[in-house]
Amino acid sequence: MYQKDFILRMIEMLAELVAGILGLIKKGDYQKASQSIDNAYQDLLKQDAGFFNHIPLCKLTDNLIQEHNFTNCHLEILSELFYTQAELSFAQNKHSESLEFYQKSLYLLEFIIKESHTFSFEKQSKLSVLKNRITELENGGS
Repeated sequence: MYQKDFILRMIEMLAELVAGILGLIKKGDYQKASQSIDNAYQDLLKQDAGFFNHIPLCKLTDNLIQEHNFTNCHLEILSELFYTQAELSFAQNKHSESLEFYQKSLYLLEFIIKESHTFSFEKQSKLSVLKNRITELENGGS
């Protein structure tokens, strides 16, 4: 029970952190948003952003689960951090970079949903947002 409470607190903290970062992006404070994202990687996943950014999409879950002992909770955190990076890149008109982060976020979220065997309206909503944004970027929209 203790571990479950800890995980729930971590996810709640992550939601607050992501909301804060998205607020910075909306205000146009991209430097502070970028620094907050970098700090979140280090604080929550004990690696810098570059470590995760260089893992190819097709090897993302296998690499992190098998070689680094990541859990679904870790993957959920990473999915959210990829999403915030995608939003930052999108706001900065770095659409190809943004697309890559959205795709990684979606890939992880789909894996988490499949593995959890439970239904979550929140996750389904995020799935829809990610798919729509990816389609928009792939079709050249902004």
